[in-house]
Amino acid sequence: MPEIIKEIEKKVEEAAPAEAMVTKVVMMASEVIVYTRNMQLFLGTEGLVKMLAGELKKRVHIRSDSSMLNDPEEAKQKIKKLVPPDAGIEDIGFDGELNEVVIEAKKPGLVIGKHGATLKAITLGTGWYPRILRVPTSPSPVIKGIRYTLLKESKDRAKFLKETANRIYRPSKSTDWVRLTPLGGAREVGRSCFLLETPESKVLLDCGVNVASRDRAYPLLGSINFAIDELDAVIVSHAHLDHSGFVPYLYQYGYKGPTYCTAPTRDLMALLQLDYVDVLKKEGIDPPYGQKDVKKTVKYVITRDYGEVTDIAPDLRLTLHNASHILGSASAHLHIGHGAHNLLYTGDFKFGYTKLFDNVHTRYPRIETVITESTYGGPRDIMPPRYVSDKKLIQSIMRTTENGGSVLIPVFAIGRAQEIMLVLEEYAKHNGWDIPVYIDGMTREASAIHTAYPEFMRRNVKKRILHNNSPFDSDIFIEVDKTKRGDIADEKGSVFLSPSGMMSGGPSVEYFKSMCENPKNKIIFVGYQGEGSLGKKIQTMGMRSQGKEIPLNIGGKTRAVRVGMQIETIEGFSGHSDRNQLLSFHKKLTPRPERVITVHGDEKSCTALAKAIGYHSKAEVNVPRNLDSIRLK
Repeated sequence: MPEIIKEIEKKVEEAAPAEAMVTKVVMMASEVIVYTRNMQLFLGTEGLVKMLAGELKKRVHIRSDSSMLNDPEEAKQKIKKLVPPDAGIEDIGFDGELNEVVIEAKKPGLVIGKHGATLKAITLGTGWYPRILRVPTSPSPVIKGIRYTLLKESKDRAKFLKETANRIYRPSKSTDWVRLTPLGGAREVGRSCFLLETPESKVLLDCGVNVASRDRAYPLLGSINFAIDELDAVIVSHAHLDHSGFVPYLYQYGYKGPTYCTAPTRDLMALLQLDYVDVLKKEGIDPPYGQKDVKKTVKYVITRDYGEVTDIAPDLRLTLHNASHILGSASAHLHIGHGAHNLLYTGDFKFGYTKLFDNVHTRYPRIETVITESTYGGPRDIMPPRYVSDKKLIQSIMRTTENGGSVLIPVFAIGRAQEIMLVLEEYAKHNGWDIPVYIDGMTREASAIHTAYPEFMRRNVKKRILHNNSPFDSDIFIEVDKTKRGDIADEKGSVFLSPSGMMSGGPSVEYFKSMCENPKNKIIFVGYQGEGSLGKKIQTMGMRSQGKEIPLNIGGKTRAVRVGMQIETIEGFSGHSDRNQLLSFHKKLTPRPERVITVHGDEKSCTALAKAIGYHSKAEVNVPRNLDSIRLK
């Protein structure tokens, strides 16, 4: 056991009064779990837990000693009596490793009670400490599966967390140097993966796949000169596959360490990873990992909220902040070497208005280096104001449907789908709406996951979800039975919101095959189309496409299909910042960094943004290629 953990145990024994009856102190990852036979003291003595946390400079959780726990069935009955029926409890499970009772409810506030009174009553009445989880407003098999897995694997997970603590708090060396090596995502969009190294630690920032490429699909992990199990941590900025899609591969090939992200990112990336495996199998391609590896990954994820400081290695401290890109997306701030260097990895971010999220975080205590996305960093990458885009989308849909056509909108199931749903739902609420909007693929599931985490969204959306009036459950949205897609695609005057956003697979391709020959129909692109993707090929055809052909896989064979439908691109809905927003973000970023590294854009975008940032600031700018190592310190 590392000396620092022994010191923590000793400090708890010294700081806690004798009547606290502390029986055990355990480190799980970076958190301290204190077990007691006098929970009444900790619940009744205000400031005792804060005093311990301040003394230890760690998050401290108080749990009852196992000898104080009621039998689970008896505890369940007591909980049902203590909690009002209106809380809508759907499940109660018990984690015997952490001595917690997991309560899933539609209205968590009623389980908590005024000033936490009901929580205290449950703890004192049963011994079990309640952990409250929100039930999504519509069914989510992914959330249900993840919560079941975490309870089922609680024993193995507790062992993993203890081993992680031993690794985090092992004796450390001085941080003489810090090095960054892009393994993917440099001068390209897709397979983002950046290796951060110090003399003591090795961490991956994201580990994604490029779904639009076959020869450059995966990060260059074969170039690292150490075994995967030597990694200290993986940090996932958000759930999109180009940032999270290769994480299960790490666990398949020997990695047993933690992956850090927000709770919504954990759920959404599992959803996308499972779909990725399924899509590849349907296309006759062997996926790099299987469903078991996705489920295994869940067990090793450690979730953190925005602003929560976490030790992840002997010389690395992580804090996640809102990136306003998709649900749970985060910029990662790393405090390296006890103040030797401070790094900000922005991930994908939106510096500008969205209907879903508050604006991206811009104020930090210290920053020496920033790794920034550059997707729309080119001089011409300027988007219109959102109100213009909203109006244009509604008008385009109205014109097409009034003329007897239907509209296909390929969307990323996570982020763009929900943003477009809010635009349509808001218009319908104020103006009426008789156009069926079909929601297909993962969009409904992803929207359900959004309702489980309202605290990550803009206040008005959060408020509606908390009042069981989720905009994603509006009557204008119709869930599609996938066996009836062919019949639905022939309907006139309809809207289809369907993944994938770049048409690299999924229902959007099926709808396109059925709709593309009719000149009354229209396809509207509202998000980024990667080079080489089917979406990009269609987009470049132009507004009118009569007579043009495109090769499509139909029945296992490739044949040319005539495209007669209208093609339109409406900018302004992207979860990425445009050039002006990128520059505004870097001007507002506090404090100003000494170095800026541009990634996650094609070569022209990364270079153009770097030049603009260099012109407007005194920062050193770098535009690395994959495998170009940069010494940060």
